[in-house]
Amino acid sequence: MWMKVKEVADLVGISVRTLHHYDEIGLLIPEEITEAGYRVYSQGNLHELQQILFFRELGFPLKKIKEIIHDPTFNKTNALELQREMLFKKQKQLEQLIKTIDKTLLNMKGEIEMSNKEKFAGFDFSKKPYEEEARKRWGDEAVDESNAKLKSKSKIELNKFESRFNEVYRNLAEIRYEEPGSEEAQKRIHEWYKLLNTLGSYPPEVFKNLGEMYVSDERFTKNIDQFGQGLAVFMRDAMAIYADCLSE
Repeated sequence: MWMKVKEVADLVGISVRTLHHYDEIGLLIPEEITEAGYRVYSQGNLHELQQILFFRELGFPLKKIKEIIHDPTFNKTNALELQREMLFKKQKQLEQLIKTIDKTLLNMKGEIEMSNKEKFAGFDFSKKPYEEEARKRWGDEAVDESNAKLKSKSKIELNKFESRFNEVYRNLAEIRYEEPGSEEAQKRIHEWYKLLNTLGSYPPEVFKNLGEMYVSDERFTKNIDQFGQGLAVFMRDAMAIYADCLSE
């Protein structure tokens, strides 16, 4: 059974632009391109897409997914078993968080006592893989460079920088419900990339990992989402796509 790109997008619930992007970066290449230029997907492509989306659900960046599934030693069965194990762990954590919410509600009603330890059961901030990877590979060099440049600015210059930062945040917040891979989203995230690089060195991988930190670190999320709920997630996804395109 062969399917056109729009049919695959409707079946899976993702955008046509996302599928186009996966093709452009060599992540999911359609079985055939018709003479008219239409992408056509096979059952094999759908199996690959399922694998990609499982990895995405678990937080893997696109570049890493491409490395994994295109590795000659990649075993689909082993991958599914690993994904199942990881999702099961995620499920267990979510179940514990739900229990904590239920207990907290009963505690607020005065129906049960709740220890301080119980109030935080299920939370796990011990693992921030993207932040750990960024610090391991690049240390604090980009942060230190940015801080040094900021300290050298006058108060007037700092106010201008702050205004420019806020302007970019607001511009991105306006389109946060659009596809992060859209032309407009990528155009606006390019402005963010340029602005950051006036303060320090942010090559594609550092830029991408910074986007991951916008979501994995609640301090970033809280600061960014004040411009619009969900902006941090949108920026993370748009920055990942932008960085992947730069790295090609």
